[in-house]
Amino acid sequence: MPLLSKKEVLNLKLNSIDSNNLKLLAQSLEIFVKNKTRTKIIEDIMSISSSIDIALIDNFIKSKYDEIIKNRENQISDNDLKLELSKVKTFSWGIVQGQLDQKIQAQYVRKYMHYDELINIVKSKLHSEITNYVICTWFNHWTTVLIEEHISKHPKVIPTLKNIKGIDIFFDGQPFDLKISYLPKDYDIEIALKYPYQLAKWLYENQGIQRFGADNRFYVILLDKDNPDKSWELKRDFELVFSNIDKFLDREKISSQDEIIFSYQGKTYTAVTKILLITK
Repeated sequence: MPLLSKKEVLNLKLNSIDSNNLKLLAQSLEIFVKNKTRTKIIEDIMSISSSIDIALIDNFIKSKYDEIIKNRENQISDNDLKLELSKVKTFSWGIVQGQLDQKIQAQYVRKYMHYDELINIVKSKLHSEITNYVICTWFNHWTTVLIEEHISKHPKVIPTLKNIKGIDIFFDGQPFDLKISYLPKDYDIEIALKYPYQLAKWLYENQGIQRFGADNRFYVILLDKDNPDKSWELKRDFELVFSNIDKFLDREKISSQDEIIFSYQGKTYTAVTKILLITK
C-alpha cells in the first residue's frame, strides 16, 4: 500500500486493538460504549479524532502491550527463554515447511503396504524428521517473539494488540508487516549488501501465491557472510540483533523514497518498505 494519511493510520490502529481494550480506550476518551458494536465505537472515536492527542492513543496501546509482555514473562523470563533457545545445536528442517502432510502421504501412507514395514520406517526416519521440524519451528517462533517485543518497545514503534492481516507494527506513523528471515539461499550476497532495496523488491516478487501480500513490510534479514548456513544462529545473538535494530529505528524515517513498485503475475503493486540486513 502507498503512504497513508494520519487519519487512515489512526483507523488502522483502532482496528488493531482488541474489543475489550477498545472499550477501555473509548471510555478514557469519555465516549459512551454500552451496547455499541466494535464498528460503532471506532466510528465514534474517529469522529472526534481532530480533537484527540494521538499520543494518548499510542501510549494506551503501548501500555497494554507491556501487559502482554509481562504475562509472557510470568511464564518464562527473557533470560530463561534465551537460555532455552541456546540449547538448539543444529537447524535442519528435514521437511519443507507447510508440506508435512503431503510428505507423509507420498512417502509413507501411499508407499508402504505392510504394517510392520511402515512402523519401522516411521521410527527410523520420519520420527527424526518431525523432531527436527518441530525444533526449527519452535526456535523460529520464540526468537521472533523476543525480537518483535524488542522492536515494539522502541519509541517510534506502536505495536498491534490483536491480529490484523498485514500489520504487526506502526513505525514512524505507517503500518508494517514485520518479516524476520534469512537471505534466500541462491541470492547473491554482494548484491544484497550493496542494493538492499533490490532484495526487498525481489522478496515481494518471489513470494508464494498462497501467502501473497502487497502490504508494507519491514524486513529484518540475517546473514552470516562467511557461512550462510549458520545464519540461523544470528537470530539468537540478541545483543547483535537488538543493537542493529535500535540504531536502524533511531535513524530511519518514512518517506515516499521508501515506496517500492513491483510486479506479480502481471499486476503492478506499490508498497512502503524498510529493509535491515544484519550481518556477521
